[in-house]
Amino acid sequence: MQFLGLIPARFASSRFPGKPLANIDGKSMIQRVFEQSSACFSQVYVATDDNRIRDHVLGFGGKIVMTSPEHRSGTDRCAEAAQFLSSAEGLKFDVIVNIQGDEPFIQPEQLNLLCTCFNDSQTEIASLVKKINNYDDLFNPNIPKVILNQKSEAIYFSRNTIPYLRNFPKEQWLEKHIFFKHIGLYAYRFDTLLKLTALPPSSLEIAESLEQIRWIENGYKIKIAKTEFETIAIDTPEDLEKAVLFLKKKSK
Repeated sequence: MQFLGLIPARFASSRFPGKPLANIDGKSMIQRVFEQSSACFSQVYVATDDNRIRDHVLGFGGKIVMTSPEHRSGTDRCAEAAQFLSSAEGLKFDVIVNIQGDEPFIQPEQLNLLCTCFNDSQTEIASLVKKINNYDDLFNPNIPKVILNQKSEAIYFSRNTIPYLRNFPKEQWLEKHIFFKHIGLYAYRFDTLLKLTALPPSSLEIAESLEQIRWIENGYKIKIAKTEFETIAIDTPEDLEKAVLFLKKKSK
């Protein structure tokens, strides 16, 4: 089975404009994501609509696919890039891995773990979760939470803390239940990805601002693997400061 790594990246961001080019201890965020991804996949491209990102990625030796500026999500951007690489460039792949451009510390082991979900021929979409071990993450609305069924498939994603433990005070929740946060990685079979991007936005997706809920609402199953690696998604300049500190601690 052949995998294609795609890193959707846009310059415009309401909370952190230009964040793909943000410097993290001497390297841009997008370069860190590209290098981590390239340690796992032989085919990795950054998909962007911005010339500044294009020039920067080409400058450090990365590969680029230019896409429309009209995309609503990274998934839509990945679909256009995958179609172009398949038809115009003749690349061969079975599964597209959507690697978030704001996860500079994603580990190759996590990417490999995600790919193992496709050892099951029934898997159409896959993603990762990690056990939550602190209350800041548990109640942070910027960190989506996930509920799984007994087949390790996602039942629902929410920015709220789910499930709600009615019979216990919130300061005891981590002792009474295992909660999972979503790690922003997706992998899709090529034909499934094209079908997903043809679906209209759903009411729950709009309410939570989480596109993966649309897929569940339309009957798609999302296979989930559990990782032990900690990651830091960078949504704000404050998150960038945390990332720099995280990197310095790792290097000690």
